[in-house]
Amino acid sequence: MSTDRPLKVALFGSGRIGQVHARNIAAHPDLELAWIADPFIEGARTLAAGTGAIAVETADEVFANGDLDAVVIGSPTSTHVELISRAMAQGVAALCEKPIDLDIDRALACRDVIKGNNTPLMLGFNRRFDPNFAAIQRRVVAGEIGRLEQLTIISRDPAPAPAAYIATSGGIFRDMSIHDLDMARFFVPDIVEVSAAGANVFCDYIEEAGDFDSVVITLRGRDGELVTITNSRHSAYGYDQRLEAFGSEGMLNANNVAPTTVRKYGAAGAEEADAYLPFFLERYAEAYRNELDSFARAIRSGTACSPGFDDGLQALALANAAEESARSGRAVRIENSVKVENAVKIGQP
Repeated sequence: MSTDRPLKVALFGSGRIGQVHARNIAAHPDLELAWIADPFIEGARTLAAGTGAIAVETADEVFANGDLDAVVIGSPTSTHVELISRAMAQGVAALCEKPIDLDIDRALACRDVIKGNNTPLMLGFNRRFDPNFAAIQRRVVAGEIGRLEQLTIISRDPAPAPAAYIATSGGIFRDMSIHDLDMARFFVPDIVEVSAAGANVFCDYIEEAGDFDSVVITLRGRDGELVTITNSRHSAYGYDQRLEAFGSEGMLNANNVAPTTVRKYGAAGAEEADAYLPFFLERYAEAYRNELDSFARAIRSGTACSPGFDDGLQALALANAAEESARSGRAVRIENSVKVENAVKIGQP
């Protein structure tokens, strides 16, 4: 590819996350948003009109372009495997939203297809690029709090997703918890045991779909580290995103983010603050930009992306194990240091 021009990028999907990526690609100094593909062409046309891209309906129209450098995959999960495979086959770098697929077997088959391919491929676990969480991880790795003993991750949405979304989401573990499971691996890469409990306490249509609206997951690392993940599909006080790393010599934590740090003091109350940022689009806006910047640098340098495809497989494996544990009431042993297949297909109480 030429180094004297911006990288030409195609975006798959013009929905909510596609709109985030479109804005970020268009604003990036080393990227050109050239095509937006969506079978719902009106959405693609609307988004393209504001970014200077060309709207197309099919993947064939995208991959027919010989000067295509990269794709960003923000289309439905069911399309991810095919689009990853096509991009890798043509030597086109890819940034794909999570999960790889809802079916681990399809994800494993995709891994077999792309095995040995060195084309840059990044999985969209954007929270690794959040400045707050990334800073804590760097400081833990540097030994600032000694040996990591406990990691606590709290993630609560402001309100449940619509019933139609829940029905096709793959369930709370694969749809919501998977981000936190990847964050757990960001700090503790080698997880050996998963325990999870799920409950239905506030949303009838989630229960009717056979899913949970609230879950707690406990992970055990190979060196004895304990990770606790708390998820809920609702939070009365807004989007709740917190992380705490506790070690032998201290603790690091990141609290929720508000639009300002202003506090009001008066007769009615003290330290009254702004509401938290409303949802992931606002809370993780900088993380999405940092993620894209890391992707662009990997393409230019030819280095491997992180998080990569195997990180996506491991997170999906842990999500499956958490589901199994919540349904069975038993802990699930994981041997993900050997083969991802074992992490999913061999769950031993």
